[in-house]
Amino acid sequence: MSATNATHRLVMDTQCPFCSVQCKMQVIQEQNPTDGRSTFSVIPTYNAASEGRLCIKGVYAHEHVFMGDRLLHPMQKKDGHFVPISWEAAYELMASKFTALGEQYGKHAVGVYGGGSLTNESAYLLGKFARVALQTKYIDYNGRFCMSAAASAGVKVLGIDRGLTNQIADIALADCIVLAGTNIAECQPTLMPFFKRAKARGAFIIAIDPRETGTTRMANLHLKVKPGMDATLVNGMLKILLDEGLVDQTFTRERTQGFAELEAHLAALDLAGIAELTGISIELIRQAAMAYGQAATGMVFTARGVEQQTDGHMTVRNFLNLVLLTGKIGKPGCGYGAVTGQGNGQGGREHGQKADQLPGYRLIENPEDRAYVASVWGIDPAELPGKGVSAYEMMVKAHKQEIRGLFVMASNPLLSNPNANLVEAALSKLDFLVVADFLMSETAQMADLILPATAFLENAGTLTNFEGRVLLREAGRPAPGEAKPDWQILCELAEELGRGKYFRYERVEDIFDELRLASRGGVADYYGITYDRLRAEEGVYWPCPELGHPGVHRLFEASFPLPEGRALLTTVANHLPKEQVDEQFPLILTTGRVLSHYLTGEQTRRSPHLAKRDEESFMEIHPETAGKYSITDDSVVKITSRRGTIQVRSRFKSSIRTDTIFVPMHWGADQNVNVLTHDALDPFCRMPGFKVCAVSVSSTI
Repeated sequence: MSATNATHRLVMDTQCPFCSVQCKMQVIQEQNPTDGRSTFSVIPTYNAASEGRLCIKGVYAHEHVFMGDRLLHPMQKKDGHFVPISWEAAYELMASKFTALGEQYGKHAVGVYGGGSLTNESAYLLGKFARVALQTKYIDYNGRFCMSAAASAGVKVLGIDRGLTNQIADIALADCIVLAGTNIAECQPTLMPFFKRAKARGAFIIAIDPRETGTTRMANLHLKVKPGMDATLVNGMLKILLDEGLVDQTFTRERTQGFAELEAHLAALDLAGIAELTGISIELIRQAAMAYGQAATGMVFTARGVEQQTDGHMTVRNFLNLVLLTGKIGKPGCGYGAVTGQGNGQGGREHGQKADQLPGYRLIENPEDRAYVASVWGIDPAELPGKGVSAYEMMVKAHKQEIRGLFVMASNPLLSNPNANLVEAALSKLDFLVVADFLMSETAQMADLILPATAFLENAGTLTNFEGRVLLREAGRPAPGEAKPDWQILCELAEELGRGKYFRYERVEDIFDELRLASRGGVADYYGITYDRLRAEEGVYWPCPELGHPGVHRLFEASFPLPEGRALLTTVANHLPKEQVDEQFPLILTTGRVLSHYLTGEQTRRSPHLAKRDEESFMEIHPETAGKYSITDDSVVKITSRRGTIQVRSRFKSSIRTDTIFVPMHWGADQNVNVLTHDALDPFCRMPGFKVCAVSVSSTI
């Protein structure tokens, strides 16, 4: 932070709080001394991922900080209304309620629910707080709905889950790029120039998406796959690679395992059947396979369209088959990327927010990992609880009243979980709900106690972008009102719970230094990264095992961290999504984002400039399909699934599949699309199947 004529002008050096690119910027506040009104200007600043760009969300990110309904004081709900209380009273209330629940029902009667926008320090501390201060096994976070399919697939197949296996500069070196289920043009728009640069030098871009987007319009080939059939589509591409002799035999022999099984599986597949299942002709599948297989270099990117499915884990493994069979990994212009949705979706899952993980991507059920982290924390390994359950499964346990108290930090589970009606009922059944946030979210409105936290401009700490590059965000302004940083709230709560000796930090950098030690020797090793380095450099890639180590920019150049150094090829069967259409529910609903909004819209809907770009939710529908159900363009329609009903406005779009509708995810109440989505979970990673559910549509007139 720097100040010039400090009474009137404040210059805040920060970075955008939204997507995983983490673009750097300056926010300048100038206050009129006469009337006290402030004006704001935003200047992009350089970092390697964004090259000095900002999208529309970044330009107006400050608005929800200054113009949103900020939470400025702790508040307790009394007789259905929130009343301010002191921090001391808030801590005492929470500690007494959670302690009483633990004594009556056991320590695991209390759960902790985190967020993928927390800094690494806060994410680390939240995991430690759950396991050391509350001593509960029930902790998970909204990143479960973002990256769990790609993360679990990456660990199984490659031995490491890092958003990008190489570096962002490699995109320009790729001769063929596959973009599967990712709408970078709206979700990570500052990355688009990298792909356009590749295309300008001749790269062939393949987009896989059931609808047309800004990203598919950039592509040379758009495969408008039937929702839920991505893994089957990849099987078709893999079979053609095998039949046409485009498998890198040397790479598969020396660097992979499982080729014989995969080869036999692919040989037995029928391309005509695959075309029928996917809705993509054999000719187009062949064109995509040949383009990727014949390219000297290539990259594959997946995102939520592929991953938010009940077979998302196996689907990502099949896309990794595509990478491995052609040997396109571990060298310039080659690799795999899972385009992270949340600002710290990568770092947030590396350091202990997930039910099965400890810092550094260690596993809570691994005795050596437990012993090491316990030694860093100064506790007996036996004190560490075991593995809990995933985010949605915590809601189910709350609904069954197995979880009686819940502490939510920086998340809005009422809108982000599937089957939202069950989630609302579950939250209503809790004996005590605490929400720490900086805005009054839909979940916060249901709380018994609200703790006011700081926003991104006021909260220092590190975040890890989708490349695996760790960046430092400084605090640009003091906290308003009585708001406090997340880490400070956790430390003071631990003190009230009688566990304060494990949470004695003077500054956020002290937490990072402990995180470095806790991650040392783990898969996500941050030990060699320091605040001084981050201030001097443009971020540092992990793993970075020693001070002075440059960080690993490109993974897997020589081997994979798996037995014999070999990556794992996987046999992936063709199968249908868990929920199928029928006469009552004849259409497929898929969900996603729009350019002007982020996640549940808690922040962007409070930004005047962003809110007015998309003031309400909508349904994209093909005009031919709309005609069957007497729906007119720009009319209010009712969408119903087996779980509930919402109402949104129709938008005709002739480029979407005729069997599919699209509704974005950013609104609540009777526009909350997750009222419709079903709660079937991926058996490997517990990701809900947001992208495929059966619905009916009708006019409200």
